[in-house]
Amino acid sequence: MEKKEALQALQAECLGCRECPLSQSRHNVVFGVGDPESELMFIGEGPGENEDLQGEPFVGAAGKLLDDMLEMIDLRRQQVYIANVVKCRPPRNRDPLGEEQAACRHWLDAQREIIRPKLIVCLGRIAAAAVIRSDFRITREHGQFEDVDGVRAMAMYHPAALLRDPSKRPETFVDLMTLRSEARRICQHLY
Repeated sequence: MEKKEALQALQAECLGCRECPLSQSRHNVVFGVGDPESELMFIGEGPGENEDLQGEPFVGAAGKLLDDMLEMIDLRRQQVYIANVVKCRPPRNRDPLGEEQAACRHWLDAQREIIRPKLIVCLGRIAAAAVIRSDFRITREHGQFEDVDGVRAMAMYHPAALLRDPSKRPETFVDLMTLRSEARRICQHLY
């Protein structure tokens, strides 16, 4: 089965998920979007209100900023794959609880297994703790690559955090340049 069909089958299964209480208040499962053949995968923490209403990750103000960030490194949303740690919106956009992340983890693991990215970028502390290392410190370790299960992974500030605190934008610009350099080095089909 090709990656696109495998992701569609996984998404169809995910749409019926009732494994945690988040499923009771959601409007839509926010599975993931982008190129299933991409060598670069972005992972956020979970959907916000706009994402829950539209069923697509990063579509609000933070999504517009993510699009701008991608443009800074000569990429478009359609060239990467974007997913979240949890697929349903936590109430009032609170951080997803550990048990909610654990209940949803197999969906993200399956997405990663199908896509097989060469690079993963975690957007924010929650995603970094879930994917890279549970004790990850975003303020100290953003922009640094680590090998995670044979994949190069880094974290940067979540676009929503950059909207709340624009003083972090210069650091994020440096992180983006680091990402672009690494992507050009190991991703044969991205640039």
